[in-house]
Amino acid sequence: MNTEFSFIILSFNEEQHLPRLLESIKELNAETFILDSGSTDRTLEIAEQYGAKVLYNKFENHPKQWDFALKNFPIKTPWTIGLDSDHIVLPELFELLKNFKNTEIPSDVNGIFFNRKNYFKGRWLKHGGYFPRYLMKMFRTGVGFSDLNENMDHRFVAEGKNIVWDKGYLKEENLKENRISFWIEKHNRYSDQVAREEIERKKQLRSQTIQPKFFGNPDQRIAFLKKIWWDMPLFVRPFIYFFHRYFIQLGILDGKEGMIFHFLQALWFRFVVDVKIFELESEEKLKNETNK
Repeated sequence: MNTEFSFIILSFNEEQHLPRLLESIKELNAETFILDSGSTDRTLEIAEQYGAKVLYNKFENHPKQWDFALKNFPIKTPWTIGLDSDHIVLPELFELLKNFKNTEIPSDVNGIFFNRKNYFKGRWLKHGGYFPRYLMKMFRTGVGFSDLNENMDHRFVAEGKNIVWDKGYLKEENLKENRISFWIEKHNRYSDQVAREEIERKKQLRSQTIQPKFFGNPDQRIAFLKKIWWDMPLFVRPFIYFFHRYFIQLGILDGKEGMIFHFLQALWFRFVVDVKIFELESEEKLKNETNK
């Protein structure tokens, strides 16, 4: 059994995805834990076939689900890797993990960023700012934690120094999202959470866990860009976002799949979020005026 790291995976009705992921990490011989939120398909059967240990927790949002996982699985290895069921460890990352030795990592390094390759409708999105895309996925056990100041845009935090595995490729491909009806239903739910979160941030009920820095690590740079986003005017920013992703960052080069993806992300999801923020703020304003 691998004594360097363990895997934690989130699942919910992932019979399409889970075999791909578990097959990609099988030869690493690492202990694997799966936190399920009530699967009714073959997910649990597949987990059992691969020898994974499974717990159940009712899903509220991704940050809270990860928080539960990190606090309730008995991880004994010095490092933990957190993945979603629609991830696949690609050969380059596999080799890095296969040769990983805790003793070779400086003691002040607490987190490692992998490099995600995002696929949509079977196509790798190489442009539009989606590659390279560095995600904190590996961290010292007991040091890394789930950022609960986010509702949707989940990330792990490992305070201290981090390193980036530029060739540590992690493939992300949600096959369910190839159906537009699934994508819309999913992102309609997500937009509720993002809208509420933004309103809470405007009221200073939430703050960023990660220090915003344009020239910091990948998550600090995202935190910096989010601050700019939150200050931009509603209904204008989705168009700016689309123009920047599709034309400035060359998302147009990813063909019709890129066009669909960037249109949905900016001119559907982000626009719907703004509409819901507007509605919630209007309802609150009306309520306050009524109570005067």
